[in-house]
Amino acid sequence: MLQAEELLQNRYQIQRQLGSNGIRQTWLAKDLQTIDEKNALVVVKLLAFGGAVQWDDLKLFEREGQILKQLNHPFIPKYIDYFCIDDRNLWFGLVQEYIPGKSLKDKLNDEGRFVENNSRTIAIQVLEILTYLHELKPGVLHRDIKPSNLIWGEDNQIYLVDFGAVQDKAAKEGVTFTVVGTYGYAPIEQFGGRAVPASDLYALGATLIHLLTGICPADLPQTDFKIQFTDYVSLSLSFENWLKKVTAPLPEQRFSDANQALNALKSGEIYFQNREVEHLDIKDVINNSGCGMFNKYAKVPNDILGWNWGAFLMPCLWLWTNKVWVGLVCFVPIFGFIMAIILGFKGNEWAWKSRRWRNIEQFKNHQRGWAIGGIMIGAPMSIIFWIYSLTSLLGLIF
Repeated sequence: MLQAEELLQNRYQIQRQLGSNGIRQTWLAKDLQTIDEKNALVVVKLLAFGGAVQWDDLKLFEREGQILKQLNHPFIPKYIDYFCIDDRNLWFGLVQEYIPGKSLKDKLNDEGRFVENNSRTIAIQVLEILTYLHELKPGVLHRDIKPSNLIWGEDNQIYLVDFGAVQDKAAKEGVTFTVVGTYGYAPIEQFGGRAVPASDLYALGATLIHLLTGICPADLPQTDFKIQFTDYVSLSLSFENWLKKVTAPLPEQRFSDANQALNALKSGEIYFQNREVEHLDIKDVINNSGCGMFNKYAKVPNDILGWNWGAFLMPCLWLWTNKVWVGLVCFVPIFGFIMAIILGFKGNEWAWKSRRWRNIEQFKNHQRGWAIGGIMIGAPMSIIFWIYSLTSLLGLIF
């Protein structure tokens, strides 16, 4: 049994145990040969061969080291060393960069459920890592994405760790692989011994559902193998349907790769299953409303662009129902009229992005009502106000 302060390879001084799953032990250690003291801490993974450890476990362990040695991404821990110790027991060791921070599992347990904005940020950062992995030649599949394998670093970046289940080539017809993954996060095809890039997308989606609901996906109800999570969390329609697509039961129902999923998430596009599209107008199929007022990737439908009379004539009231909180500047005396002009110009775009709308028609009817109110109420009140202000000013002058 290893003990704290024990020295491995005359180089790695063990500090404390980070985890153990019965087959592997993970330790935080100090690299005594490093020149940079700031990066002296490393992670040492140890596999004791024999007993419950099988050849497949050793092959996965060696594969992890081989793959990590080839990877070069700022948010994947760097490979440092691989060694073997024959001391009554045969130990295999893998050393990699230590990422200071907290796993999303620990963060969820300590701080509670994540909100949509944080979850979107996590999704984007992980998808950027997966895009890098999937586009390598040959492509690399992680196969075990879950909250405990994602680290929220002290630099507020998300790191993907633990490549113990990694696969260095996509599944081919007639070829099977070692069954790996974690129940609740791994898709059906992976437990059949196969994995494709869309398998990592499923695991990411299941992870995000866990963070948002606070419930492990395995404990959520399922219908036709689809995770039923919408009753446990309130999300924008675009993000809700994005999650439904990445966690679809069959790989072909998901996005084909991480880059496609990333572009869809950034644009705020909503995807429905084909059988649902048949019963919808095309204007309802793509609906990126509620994607965030300053989302630079979301393209606003051309049908709603134009001057917003309701926002211009009654900015103080219009901003509340449309949830365009930047419009609160209109209450500042000096900038009020300037903000009213800005709201008239940008109001439709901001209102579309700021809250969730059922469809374009609902949005148009809502803004039409405000325009009528603005012309009938806001305009007369503004005219009266400006006449009164002008009269008062002239009275002071003369």
